Amino acid sequence: MTASLQTSSTPDAHGHGATAAPAVQLSSHSRFVQRLRRRYAADLALLPPGAPVRGHFTQAYEALTARGASVADALRIVRNLVMERLVTLDCEAQAPLEVVTTAVTQLAEFALDTACHEARRELALVHGEPLRPDGKPASLWIVGMGKLGARELNVSSDIDLIYLYDADGETAGDATGRGKLANQDFFGRMVKRIYALVGDTTEHGFVFRVDLALRPNGNSGPNAVSLDALEEYFQVQGREWERFAWLKSRVVAPFDCIADASAQALRTVVLPFVFRRYLDYNVFDSLRVLHRQIREQAARRSAGRPSRANDVKLSRGGIREIEFTVQLLQVVRGGQFPELRTRPTLDALQRLARAGLMDQATADALAEAYVFLRRVEHRIQYLDDQQTHALPVSDDDLRWIARTLGYGDSCEFLTQLDAHRELVAQEFDKLLGGEPKSCNGKCNGKSGGVTPADMAGLVDELPPAFAERIQRWVDHPRVLALREEAQGRLRQLVQRTGQWMRDEADGDGAGQVADHLQAALRWADWIEPLLRRESYLALLVERPVVQTRLLRLLGAAKWPARYLLKHPGVIDELADDHMLTSRFDAPAFEQELEERRGALRSTGEADEEAMLNLLRRAHHAEVFRTLARDVDRRITVEQVADDLSALADTVLRVTARWCWPLVRNHHRPLPQFAIIGYGKLGGKELGYGSDLDIVFVYDDDDERASEVYAAYVRKLINWLTVKTAEGDLFEIDTALRPNGNSGLLTISFDAYEKYQLGRGSNTAWTWEHQAMTRARFVLGDPELGRRFDAVREATITSIRDLDALKVQIVAMRDKVRAAHPVKSDRFDVKHSPGGMVDGEFVVQYMVLSASARFPTLLPNVGNIALLQRAEDAGLLPPGVGRDAGVAYRELRRVQHVARLNEEPTQMPLTSLVAERTAMLALWKAAFD
Repeated sequence: MTASLQTSSTPDAHGHGATAAPAVQLSSHSRFVQRLRRRYAADLALLPPGAPVRGHFTQAYEALTARGASVADALRIVRNLVMERLVTLDCEAQAPLEVVTTAVTQLAEFALDTACHEARRELALVHGEPLRPDGKPASLWIVGMGKLGARELNVSSDIDLIYLYDADGETAGDATGRGKLANQDFFGRMVKRIYALVGDTTEHGFVFRVDLALRPNGNSGPNAVSLDALEEYFQVQGREWERFAWLKSRVVAPFDCIADASAQALRTVVLPFVFRRYLDYNVFDSLRVLHRQIREQAARRSAGRPSRANDVKLSRGGIREIEFTVQLLQVVRGGQFPELRTRPTLDALQRLARAGLMDQATADALAEAYVFLRRVEHRIQYLDDQQTHALPVSDDDLRWIARTLGYGDSCEFLTQLDAHRELVAQEFDKLLGGEPKSCNGKCNGKSGGVTPADMAGLVDELPPAFAERIQRWVDHPRVLALREEAQGRLRQLVQRTGQWMRDEADGDGAGQVADHLQAALRWADWIEPLLRRESYLALLVERPVVQTRLLRLLGAAKWPARYLLKHPGVIDELADDHMLTSRFDAPAFEQELEERRGALRSTGEADEEAMLNLLRRAHHAEVFRTLARDVDRRITVEQVADDLSALADTVLRVTARWCWPLVRNHHRPLPQFAIIGYGKLGGKELGYGSDLDIVFVYDDDDERASEVYAAYVRKLINWLTVKTAEGDLFEIDTALRPNGNSGLLTISFDAYEKYQLGRGSNTAWTWEHQAMTRARFVLGDPELGRRFDAVREATITSIRDLDALKVQIVAMRDKVRAAHPVKSDRFDVKHSPGGMVDGEFVVQYMVLSASARFPTLLPNVGNIALLQRAEDAGLLPPGVGRDAGVAYRELRRVQHVARLNEEPTQMPLTSLVAERTAMLALWKAAFD
């Protein structure tokens, strides 16, 4: 069709008023636009210049009704004016996708709000206002689903709606008290009237096609449902695919219910249904089935109709696959990671990337494909205002689409289209389909392969020792109680584990084969108690790489299995390809926590229990990441301690910040408060499960200070130690505070300073000064940090009687050794003579005795560095400090490995001879 010339009353390419354009406009190729310009030429100027927004709709609507148009006619004419403007802006001015989708979404919201108020007004005249049991007016909420809910509606989309009302009851009746209706009947009639105002086709067309099929019980359900009925439906009948539909739900009208926040009550019902509190990999199968049904439906629609085959929404690599990719990751993890709960697809892609669930490059590529495909979709619909997503078969139409997108010809456009769709399809298949590469074609992954029908039929295929362990599952009550689907998943995982053992054994020595067997046995021991939590079976089935990494982790050490049994949800971290090669990033961790807290607060879920669980999940996941890198030998023992200590610092900092506003009568915006770390926390030598030695101080002259900070510390300790459904964070030891367990839980900094510096009758003991050598300021008011550093330096550099200091430190060493007896034929890497404690006490003695003369000993840089500095200062014979440092590092490594394998740290006397000799030489040089 040849485009007509436009010479009057049409917005220019930017939508700025009427022009006399002698040239052919691209938008004029649209048959839909041609009809609109013929019919509404005199009305086009009712829309102000520029991109149409809600205020423009109101202005045009009021002008139309003022001259006598009915509500229904005025809404339809406004819709037609908006569509003409959008085609012009999009095709000729290359308007951003957001301009178009926002305009269409706001148009739908405006139309529904207008129709809602008109329908209620009409019905209330006859039946009175619908009332709640408490006598207040009951409200109807129009819930937008899909693209309307996500504010990304396309130009010829239907709108998926669900009508809810907040309470049962009845109407007040007319002026005489007659004509009363039950609220459900009243709102049911409202729905029909709203449909007539918005959905019926008249001489001016329609405003929007309306689809109510997503309501509870589908087309067999009532048009309007109470909020209570919806909640019951979710609990009893809600299906998995409906969770994806409700993910984007949003109350879109009436506006007054949104403005007064009463519609927020819907979120409290929807969120628990859509987002589970655990990692929900069961939804993979549900989405897989839904996607297959959509594909089959699309195939049926296009059978014998080649024009419908090239569908940019439903075909392979289309818009729907991008949406499914995003929604699947959101639903799986959105329960535990609330920052993923967002409706718009483009926003969700970036959030998934920030959360590490998708490479940034992949997210950007999918976003680019999404924008491209949506813009193509719009042009398809611009042609005839039809609800279609299939490319036109007309060469002229195809060339027009290419030109409006900036391409010189159809071939160039189609090449770009194919590239985007191929990328989308590959990412979608990676997530949902195809046999996983890790199975090497030999095991059953998401599809393909053969899994025995029962466990007994599988046992004969397994390596003997593993088969013996699995034989117990043949008649195990916990296994027999599983649903058939879950039993199939378990058999699949057992089969895959057996194949992994065979694959890994190729070319390995006997020792490694034994490790693989241990891994398989530990895997069986780990998963058996979790069988009732089927989501873990689903996770491993859907993510073969996670199972492979899990087996390697379990084969490397024994303790990870115990940690995973306490915190099974952390295995999802193994899906991250970058986990093993990265390190703990404190700023990113803290920002992530704040984003999650903000997301919970935005939905009213940020109660104290939710915050406690948020902290615990994040901490456990980060500890597990460090553990995985550790047993995979990606990081050293020292790096493990650095990362765990930095993690503890960050958790303490976040907890302290979140707790302060919760303290009753807190008297200032920020506390004048500090936490001092001692022991392993102070020395940045934390291990897995280490407790935290901390002291709380404040510097505040307010008369309420002691009471407020005491309450604050109690709240902090409770947050850190209380066990919730997600476990706990740390054990807290405050015995190093002044006067130990008999002293105040938190003290003023002045009192702390006097105690450490011996000003007054109540002063610190030598062993407390030893502890001070490893103390550091962890968090709090910066000025308190500077004052603490000064107190620490003054304490450590105090003039001392060196002979008395030696006697006191040796006596304390003997006391510690006596508390940890070791058999005469064994060597304990920590407590025996020549063990780690000897080195630690020597360092403490060197710092307390010589730091006044040698300032290089003052910084809290760790035992190994301080031994070398002491030797450099001439306090130790040449080589003694260096050799002791090497020995200390090895003893620490041996202790670390033994604990990971849950083995004793006491060795035969014939082992670690060189290390013990170096440590004894150090002790002799310092104290003999």
